Amino acid sequence: MAESPTTRVLVSGASGYIGTELVSQLEAEGYEVLRLVRRSPTATNEYEWDPQAGTIDERAIELADVVINLAGASTGKLPWTASYKREILRSRVDGTRTIAEAIRRAAAPPSVFLSGSAVGFFGSRPGEVLTDASTKGTGFLSDVVDAWEKAAQLTPAGTRLVMFRTGIVVGEGGAFIPLNLLTRFGLGSRLGSGGQYWPWISLHDEAAAIIHLLRSDFHGAVSLVGPTPATAKTVTKTLAQLMGKPHWFAVPSFALRMLGDAGKDLILVDENVQPRTLLDTGFSFTHTTIEQAIDEFVD
Repeated sequence: MAESPTTRVLVSGASGYIGTELVSQLEAEGYEVLRLVRRSPTATNEYEWDPQAGTIDERAIELADVVINLAGASTGKLPWTASYKREILRSRVDGTRTIAEAIRRAAAPPSVFLSGSAVGFFGSRPGEVLTDASTKGTGFLSDVVDAWEKAAQLTPAGTRLVMFRTGIVVGEGGAFIPLNLLTRFGLGSRLGSGGQYWPWISLHDEAAAIIHLLRSDFHGAVSLVGPTPATAKTVTKTLAQLMGKPHWFAVPSFALRMLGDAGKDLILVDENVQPRTLLDTGFSFTHTTIEQAIDEFVD
């Protein structure tokens, strides 16, 4: 798509971990950023919405050239109680459906809708190399992502839809918060066997890839993961080494399974996801290894 410096990009979740970095990069490149907020607006670029109620300020959709949806309850918050699992699902499906249906109603719909998704779609697949051609897996998160993407697919044909399936975003926030805290306190550990592959991407490259996809002609699902696979042991050990902390402990798999779906889908999950589709669109990574990604934010 062709854009100008006045292209308006409407972002949900703009104040979150990924959203803050994304907005910073968008504004640095001359885009005008509009924000969806769940409170009364306090700035001229803010528009109220209530995804649970399915309501949204329609003016935001009419004004936007592009919509980027990052809304959703954190999967890094533990434990996953039955009620929180419902929130993980509801927050993604309701928010995405609210935006997609508003785009359908718009007299002048945005040309692009980039909707957040996750590599959890694939489920745990030990021994497999996964690409965007791979089929849906099994498990709680796989089912959540499937419902999430089906909500995004309510977007009308005239709006280009991109569903970006994010891996673990390496930085100071998100799923890395508990790893960072434990490691800083000298409690860095091997989790399970440590041989399971964790699909990762640096925070900088996550935001840069979203902007790249905004500018591309690509439509459909695409995995946002780094180009060099890393096992869980490599991730936790590298974090400890770069922080100058020990990596002496090991948490057995049976203990992690006691966390239920969170243990299975977040920690013990084995997903060797390759970013072939993203690379085929011409994206260049700034951080190509987990060592580079972690070194970027470790003091």
